[in-house]
Amino acid sequence: MKKRLYRSNNKKLAGVCAGIAEYFDIDPTVIRLLWVLLTCISIGFPGLLVYIVCAVVIPNKDEVKSVPSDEEVYGMKDAKVDEE
Repeated sequence: MKKRLYRSNNKKLAGVCAGIAEYFDIDPTVIRLLWVLLTCISIGFPGLLVYIVCAVVIPNKDEVKSVPSDEEVYGMKDAKVDEE
């Protein structure tokens, strides 16, 4: 199954940081702290704007059906790569 970026249900605001954390398999608190730190360093505006854009653009996990794998789409489940 392909790895997809979604907004998480483990959310504080819109689930953006938790979704990014799930995608990279990191603790959501680390991503939240980094986001706040970078937002404060950049004097707030770019970090807030990026968060709002991400909240609008990244789909919520519950809103999207599961994405089929390449095997399901192309019927390649028996294809193997020869190693020489």
